[in-house]
Amino acid sequence: MLRKLLFWSCAVVFPLPLVLTFDSLSTDPEQLKFYIFLGLTAYAWWLLSVLLSVRPSWLDRFVGLPSVYGLHGMLGVLAVVAAYIHRENSYAPSPLARDLGDWSFYGALAVLFFSVFFMSGWLVDRSRLLLKVKGFLEVLFRHQFSLWIHRINLVIVAAIWLHAHLLVRMNQYFAFMVLFDSYTVIVLSIYAWKKWIAPDTYLTGSVTRNYALGGSTRSLSVKLDKKSTMVLPGDFFFLRFEGSSAVNGEWHPFSVTDDSQETLTFTIRQHGDFTGRLGAVEPGTRVRLEGPFGHFESIVQRRDREAPLVFLGMGAGVAPLLSLAAAHHTTRKIHLLWAVRSPEDAYYKEVLEDYQKASDDKFRVTVRVGRFRREDLAGVLTTEEVMKGSFFIVGPNPGVLANQRLLRGMGVSAWRIHQERLTM
Repeated sequence: MLRKLLFWSCAVVFPLPLVLTFDSLSTDPEQLKFYIFLGLTAYAWWLLSVLLSVRPSWLDRFVGLPSVYGLHGMLGVLAVVAAYIHRENSYAPSPLARDLGDWSFYGALAVLFFSVFFMSGWLVDRSRLLLKVKGFLEVLFRHQFSLWIHRINLVIVAAIWLHAHLLVRMNQYFAFMVLFDSYTVIVLSIYAWKKWIAPDTYLTGSVTRNYALGGSTRSLSVKLDKKSTMVLPGDFFFLRFEGSSAVNGEWHPFSVTDDSQETLTFTIRQHGDFTGRLGAVEPGTRVRLEGPFGHFESIVQRRDREAPLVFLGMGAGVAPLLSLAAAHHTTRKIHLLWAVRSPEDAYYKEVLEDYQKASDDKFRVTVRVGRFRREDLAGVLTTEEVMKGSFFIVGPNPGVLANQRLLRGMGVSAWRIHQERLTM
């Protein structure tokens, strides 16, 4: 909790140098200054949002990628609100500066609405109707289109940068403009490096196996060109398959199923346009991997070694939990709950049986066809697990939210529930 509080405080700290520097130099009336401060804060939040969009792996290890995405989305909302108040209560003598400000605001508003519906679960995860509408529209608007929509943020930043340079009330202060430009150049340089230069430093490997698990899931193994000691149990990567006519060069997140640091195996549910074509990816296909990401292992290491671990996976969501189980089934008390659509989808049953045999009764497994309901959980969870256990939930967004509510209703405290959703 302290880590997340420290992380979220960045939203307050990041704009302060811009605001305080302008305040110390400007002679504008205090009321006008306040609205200028809001404009500067909105700009700083857009820049911070761009920084977070590059997914710094060290920050993921610190607070987890879901928290990074959470702040990224919240900054988008807060920046639009601050920009609206700034726009309605300040003026720009230059017609071009005024137009640039208006275009930036409407562009940011359009990106916000698009992102809330397509790129986050704030609405669709809580409404079956909206989830179906999103699924239908995603057939028309491919994932790559979503990425280009998000890159409008860069155009917005450039427009606001020029907007500020055209305003005499701002460009007359040399020290402030140096700081303003430094913010912009540093952020955009980091973005450009991460998106266009850094991929050449990512892990690389080749597909060694690719076969079906049940009717809608695949197991895909990638042998790394060199062993990576950075890979931890429960991690996931963004993968891009190169030189394959079956799939394009988009980045997609997949979780590692075991604890190997040489050959990574991914369990992938085929439910979208991209994953539906993965069956045509042949052995030998080159793969680039961004990551690893994940904070489950660090949470496990911080917990009391005598307290039980409860893993709840839905469908292919069992993948990162299996990775954790592979690493800890002989040393920790673990109860793995796996919800599958049909008996045939319990494709790792033999692996789980092997873990049980080797665990000296430390490792338990409960497989259920269909989602776990409250009475199911009450029947299979021990009192110790409910009162002291750390719960790790992985699966589709609506299922994760539903299971969190069930566990909270049973008395599991929020700080002992950790989750990873299969939509990024």
